[in-house]
Amino acid sequence: MKIYTGRGDEGMTDLRDMSRVSKTSPRIEAYGTVDEANALLGTARPTGYDDVDETLERIQNHLHVLQADFANPEPDDDDPVVTADHVEELETTIDAAEEELAPLTSFILPGGSEAGATLHHARAVVRRAERRAVDFAADAPVNAEAIRYLNRLSDALFVLGRLVNARDGVPEESPSY
Repeated sequence: MKIYTGRGDEGMTDLRDMSRVSKTSPRIEAYGTVDEANALLGTARPTGYDDVDETLERIQNHLHVLQADFANPEPDDDDPVVTADHVEELETTIDAAEEELAPLTSFILPGGSEAGATLHHARAVVRRAERRAVDFAADAPVNAEAIRYLNRLSDALFVLGRLVNARDGVPEESPSY
């Protein structure tokens, strides 16, 4: 497979159905930001915790599904799409991580260990991806489960960042007002 095609040299790109759109379209902004989040998750792995790394690997694969979902204006029955099962898997991840964590009593500053800080950074990028997806959905049909997934993913990355920091013995810091 050749890496470059030259088809994007004029600022246009192909969607999954081979229609052409501007690289600045809200659809491309949405799935491009998801790609950014996915790459950032790749920098968090390995965290040093097999269970967290396995979760992050599953999430990275889900993000590929989400990108394919956003890149496809009219998916067929056998095309990859985000489903309620993907969202439920994140909710299970959040619940399991929270069982291990002390209850949150205030806002916390993002940061901590290298992996923990990267997960907090990824959370912020996912929030941006969600905003881009909501913007994209204002003008085009979008799978609502994909937007729900992004919303839940930012929560999951927040608790995973907390979890890694707790396991690494890094105390949480509250903001001073």
